[in-house]
Formats: sequence, C-alpha cells, structure tokens
Amino acid sequence: MGILNLTKEHNITLLEGDGIGPEISKSVIKIIEAANVKINWEKCLAGNNAFLKYGEVLPDETLQSIKKNKIVLKAPITTPIGEGFSSVNVQLRRYFDLFANVRPSKNLPNIKTPFDNVDLVIIRENTEDIYAGIENQIDENTIHGIKLITKKGSERICDYAFQYAIKNNRKEVAVVTKANISKLADGLFLKCFRNIAKKYPEIKTREILVDNLCMQLVMKPSQFDVLVMPNLYGDIVSDLCAGLIGGLGVAYSANIGKYQNDNFAIFEAVHGSAPDIAGKNLANPTGLLRSAIEMLKYINENSAAEKIEKALFEVFKEGKILTPDLGGSHTTEEFTNEIIKKVKSL
Repeated sequence: MGILNLTKEHNITLLEGDGIGPEISKSVIKIIEAANVKINWEKCLAGNNAFLKYGEVLPDETLQSIKKNKIVLKAPITTPIGEGFSSVNVQLRRYFDLFANVRPSKNLPNIKTPFDNVDLVIIRENTEDIYAGIENQIDENTIHGIKLITKKGSERICDYAFQYAIKNNRKEVAVVTKANISKLADGLFLKCFRNIAKKYPEIKTREILVDNLCMQLVMKPSQFDVLVMPNLYGDIVSDLCAGLIGGLGVAYSANIGKYQNDNFAIFEAVHGSAPDIAGKNLANPTGLLRSAIEMLKYINENSAAEKIEKALFEVFKEGKILTPDLGGSHTTEEFTNEIIKKVKSL
C-alpha cells in the first residue's frame, strides 16, 4: 500500500462535462481536498460546451493539457443520438489509444439489488469493433457497418485482462464472444485469447457466448470474476452489470493505454449528463467519486483512496443521507458534506 504524500502536487486535467457534470465535479474535488491530496486541476472543455466556444468538441487546448498531464478525471459529456457531433469518449480513446476500458461491478452497502454478492470486472477492448466508425453507404437503402477486429488489438486486451487478474488476485478470466456466428472476427478474438492464456497457466479460463453470458449474469453473477471481450459486447454487458449493483449512478470506469510511449489514463463516470436535473442540487456524485478513487490509486495516493472509499461506504451503510436516486431525500451538497465529515473523522 502507498503512503499519502502530503507534499507532492499532482497535475490532472479535469473535464467537467455538461448537465450535472460541473456539480458532481465540484463535489469530488471537495472530497479529495478533505483527504489532503494536493491536485492542480487544469479545467478544460470538451463536448457541447467546447463546441459553443471553439467550434470543435475537442479543442487543441484540451488535447495539449491531456498530453502534458497524462491523467484525466472526466465527468459526463452529452453525445447526440443519431446526429450532431461524434462521441467525445470515442474520440479520446482513439486519439490516446486507450485500448483498455476497466469496469468493476461490486455491491455497495445498503443498496438493495437482486444479488448481494456481485464482484466482477469487465475488461473491454476500447478502440476497435464497430466503434472504429467505419461505415459506408452502399445506396440510399443500404449501409455497411464494419466490425474491425485485429490480432494486435485482441492480443493486447487479452494480455491486459490476465495481468489485471494477477495484480488484483483474481482467479479466472472468461472470454466473451459470438464466435459461433461471427466466425472470422470474433473467431480471431477467441483465438488470440487462447494463445495469450498459455502465458498465464495459474489463471483459470472460461469461454462463453455473449447471449448466454447475459442470461447467466441475471441468474448467478457471482460465478464470474474477470470478463474480457470486444468493444460492443463490453459496452452492453458493462451497463448490464452496473444494473446488478444499483445502476449507472454508482458505476465507474478507467480507460488505460499508451500514447507516444507514455502511459495515459482517463477516469470517468459512466452515466449520462442528466440535463433534466442539472442545476437542481440533486445529482449523485458516487460514480465520479468512485472513478476518482481509482485515479488516486493510479497516482499512488493509496491512503487517501482507502480513506475516501471507507467514508463513502459508511455513508451508504448508514443510509441516512442519500440523494433521491439512491432512495434518499437529500441534496448533492448534503451527501457530499456527509462524506467529507466521515473522511475527516478517519
């Protein structure tokens, strides 16, 4: 475990997003400050707010900040459906080659769900599949969408999954495909998994089709440990798993990769920007806070990460001061202040 460094100041890019993004970002910053972590937050714009100011959703100023700091905490950014600008998330992942999306799903105290023993991790390939954005209009009635799967992309995400399992004392890695139908594309991903698995004989392996996985997850999720899969399946299954622990409001993620031989990481809440409650002091910052906890671990502020996580869990366990989406009646500010009170008491 790391020791809290009270003297070092970290430079981290903050993308506040839109909708409830600025509100939950403010909450998370206050909680981190209460844990005595010194961070110089470089606030930058992305998405709709950036487009309104700069005419582009990822302005050079933002990209330069990320290149310099190499670490980002990112609040939700609205992505238009079917029209408008393309997903900022996808653009960031592709630009910085953040090939691994890590989505843990583990029960929180006192959050009633059908299962109380969920503790699994989705490792999602983050740059390929249909998210490569390769679409061709054949004629006015026909579109071809290309499912891009490569040996390089498949091998490195499978290798990352096994390394993650070893580092985090996990026992099994299961590969998720639809290789019975997508015999070439998913077949390549499965073949790469089998080859990589030979390097890690101490880790158990399993192969499962994505449709069967979805059924098994809503029947007995405790049977799964680490799951690795191509991009589209990972997008869908990780949201399904968020539902097993209370919804997207409490889910979190990390995007890990290399850019120009340097390690880069973007930590983000996975829920939407919730414009319907923006500015009403009702938003739940848990998802972004849990992402920030993972960020603190990443920068070796382990003591602060443990303290904040313990404080958060105590607030959930007591169940007295929670936001409306968690079944409570308290504001974002009240929920935040309760966590801060716990942090300072630890």
